[in-house]
Amino acid sequence: MQTPHLTVRSNHPDFLDLPWDRPLTRWRHPRRIDLPKGISRHEVQFYGYEQGIYAVKEMPFHAARHEYDALRRLEEMEAPSVRAVGLVERPWFSADLEQSGAVITSYLNHAFSYRELLSGTGFGDRRNQMLDAFAGLLVELHLLGCYWGDCSLSNVLYRYDASAIAVTMVDGETVEIYPELSVGQRRDDIEIMILNVAGGMADIAAFSGTDVDHADLALGEDIAERYHALWDEITGQDLIGPSERYRIQDRIAGVNALGFEVGDLELIPVTGGGRLRLHLRVTGRNYHIHRLRELTGVEATENQARQILSDLRYYEAANCADHQIGKPAAAVRWRVEVFEPLLESITHLGDRRTLDPVQAYTDFLHHRYEMAAAAGHDISNDEAFAAWLAAGQPGYPLH
Repeated sequence: MQTPHLTVRSNHPDFLDLPWDRPLTRWRHPRRIDLPKGISRHEVQFYGYEQGIYAVKEMPFHAARHEYDALRRLEEMEAPSVRAVGLVERPWFSADLEQSGAVITSYLNHAFSYRELLSGTGFGDRRNQMLDAFAGLLVELHLLGCYWGDCSLSNVLYRYDASAIAVTMVDGETVEIYPELSVGQRRDDIEIMILNVAGGMADIAAFSGTDVDHADLALGEDIAERYHALWDEITGQDLIGPSERYRIQDRIAGVNALGFEVGDLELIPVTGGGRLRLHLRVTGRNYHIHRLRELTGVEATENQARQILSDLRYYEAANCADHQIGKPAAAVRWRVEVFEPLLESITHLGDRRTLDPVQAYTDFLHHRYEMAAAAGHDISNDEAFAAWLAAGQPGYPLH
């Protein structure tokens, strides 16, 4: 077997045991794993190693190089995209450009495709969450200067994120990254998304044997409406009066509440008065992720982090209000006394909840809240956990 030109990041396999001398469609390898995937113009397969599961996508080398570089750039910006770990060049396939390169990415744990989401039980309840998440992904990428160029249902993976849904870009082949996107570039990206999403819904209708007239072809337009509303809310400019400086912090807090972080803020004098125009430079949607990591070291997705931080504040109010204990010390006590023991209990349940213990923890928190709201008083963790176990596994239809 000829040795390919391989670029592989540290702490990952070298992938030299894979049969790179043959096209991906002809591989027969014991490491291969069959996992659900969306529609792709290129062949994609999954392979398991001790370090994790990896997706191998075969394509022309120039396209593979572009996607690898784009995904690395997005990772540096903490964008919601899969992580590229390897780039492969096979020069002996130069006569067949489709097989001359490959991108290797880390598999996104606990993720599922749009086909599973749309065909799964309870999509009616999840529909708004999915559309909001899709719109939020586009807003976040556009704020980072990322022009996608091929946004579609197939190019996104979904995960449960506390009581919401999180989405991740999985295809960066057409991505272009700029310091800032123009209005025209954003509009173009949205129009491509609308067209691609309509095509995806038509595919689902055909797959299920449903008449295309009954397909939700307006789904992309619904996403676009949510995108524009969120974009305006995040990027809108406020006029601040001389005695209204408190509104600056209110505006920042409102943006943070949506999960977005604020980089710089500009205060621009308005001609003919003492007012200032407030403009925020908003970056990634990782505010609660960073805050939770900073306080506790716990790793979670954005909405999981938001809910876990609420639990930390609940703990502080109940256990630390009468003591001179700062937030860092309270966070340590919460992790040792509450989070880690409950997470340990979840990992030993022996059912589907063990697949994503942090998500299961947020499900438990929601269950505890509903119990307290119904009872009209606080419920202890022990009582709530026992009731949660007795209630079974709602919210896990896809795992």
